[in-house]
Amino acid sequence: MTCVSVEIGVLGPVVAWAADGTPIDLRGPRHRAVLARLVAAGGRVVPVDRLADDLWPDPPAGAVSALRTFVAALRRALEPDRPPRTPARVLVTEGPGYALRLPPDAVDAWRFEAAVAAQDLLPEALGWWRGPAYAGLDEPWATAERARLEELRLRAVELHAAELLSTGRAAEAVPELDAHAAGHPWRETAWRLLAEALWRANRQGDALAVLRRARALLRDQLGVDPGPELRRLETDILRPTDDLWAEAAAAYDRTVGSGTPARLESTVDLLRGLAVGGGLAAAREQRLTIIEAAERLGDPELTARVIGSYDVPAIWPRSDDPPLAARVVAAAQRALSAVPPGSPVAARLLATIAVESRGTGTPRGARAAVEAERIARELGDQALLAFALNGRYMQTFGRPGLAPQRDAIGAELVALSARHGLASYEILGHLIRLQSRSALADFAAADAHAAAADALAARHGRPLVGVFTAWYAALRLAATGGATPAVEAAYRAAATTLRGAGMPGVEEGLLPLALLCLRTWRGLDLDFPADTDWGPYAPWARPLLERDRGALRRAPDPPPDLMQEALWCLTARAAMRLGDQDRAAVARAALAPAADELAGAASGMLTAGPVADLLVDR
Repeated sequence: MTCVSVEIGVLGPVVAWAADGTPIDLRGPRHRAVLARLVAAGGRVVPVDRLADDLWPDPPAGAVSALRTFVAALRRALEPDRPPRTPARVLVTEGPGYALRLPPDAVDAWRFEAAVAAQDLLPEALGWWRGPAYAGLDEPWATAERARLEELRLRAVELHAAELLSTGRAAEAVPELDAHAAGHPWRETAWRLLAEALWRANRQGDALAVLRRARALLRDQLGVDPGPELRRLETDILRPTDDLWAEAAAAYDRTVGSGTPARLESTVDLLRGLAVGGGLAAAREQRLTIIEAAERLGDPELTARVIGSYDVPAIWPRSDDPPLAARVVAAAQRALSAVPPGSPVAARLLATIAVESRGTGTPRGARAAVEAERIARELGDQALLAFALNGRYMQTFGRPGLAPQRDAIGAELVALSARHGLASYEILGHLIRLQSRSALADFAAADAHAAAADALAARHGRPLVGVFTAWYAALRLAATGGATPAVEAAYRAAATTLRGAGMPGVEEGLLPLALLCLRTWRGLDLDFPADTDWGPYAPWARPLLERDRGALRRAPDPPPDLMQEALWCLTARAAMRLGDQDRAAVARAALAPAADELAGAASGMLTAGPVADLLVDR
């Protein structure tokens, strides 16, 4: 992108400045509206006809000619030193329309979006606002952009306050949050942060008063009860600290003998709680040890219960530790022969096999999922059915285009879990539906499932949920046309949530893959550092990066998991660029069942663009 000596501001009235800070005369309101509309496009081309429709409710006969006049005047204003008859560098003609070609930091709105996505320099970024965004423009597109940017601004205020709280500066956050909550009384996050800041500043009474005020306002004005986060905060403020946990742990050690069946089974319960509470890596490290200890006792039914009791919901169909998963599956197969067919413990072993066979594509995993679900339904055991449905979800990646099938599984999980108090599986159901609705570009529904998952996670202490909803926010920004710098910043910010989360099967290679999918889809340069760790995605990245037809032919078919549509898209794009019609045809055939989906969006984490774009010979 060309670097030029001009800056544009839309966080307030539409203005422009030269490199030395001198204001640039943008002429009349129509000129400003044209420039603002191109800013809102985030660097993408806006066709002339679309510009005319956006500037006039009923475009006059001379609208296109008038637009060309406005553009010519804007070019003279933005590039006064450009020699006559030389191409414009800032406001360019491209294809059927016009676009802005500016660095991301040359437009205050683009710069602000990137700062919020990265949660960086927030106080400075908030200072860039000079008034309502796109002030003075009342066209529908401007109204929508103003609302979107205002929501981002409010989010930035709350992120900055949360940062102050996390760094021990609660008292410093109180004045800003007080004004924020007063100005936006329907935002529960504002009330929660204000109450938490007061509490951490040793003003417990004031914090409780804020929560009471929020409750009264929400009930009296909106007729709704406070959400789970506000309720949980009030409970935390009122709950005195004590050493109940330490006393309980000591009592457990005194009364439950080491190496006994009771100790083994109760330790599985502990590992299950550790896993869903954020200690996934630690639980995984100990799981096989417990299984092997049970097998050494020579009691097959005990071993079966130990294996089948670890019903930790799983959302990602690529194992964090494939050798461990294979050993768990082998142990479950051995135990299965020693328990009554059709029994609950048999169903739990089968569900374990289905979950731990994820991503392998073996018939055994699919058969186990079907049988576990059948037994659970016959027994009418809803907790068992939730576990079995998790296993079936893990086996629904045999081909691209199965998002609707997974959506139905997610819907059943949400419904049965809500009825029977299975919080972890209710969260899983919402995350499955978030993935599936993202694949189908139904972001209104996906937003609702993300919010529901976050609310349940806050209520029940499930910190890893935030990893997936953070990535979803980045995906959504990419899929709905966010400016490339802002999307990349959002992906990078989301990647930080994976550090130390204990999910290498998710983390390895994910960030570079997300960036590669974005840049390939948008036709941008594929400029990656030579030492980029592509993890398991290297075979599908290499043909594009190296423009190597041999690497394309050597790349295997994508594995059966949430990334298969994205990897097939990369294969198709590489084949088209390298002129390999045979491989392009194979990729298109594989993608055809997903013609109505966004490639990769089934992951809930990234996208390579609409599958339909790749299904036409070029």
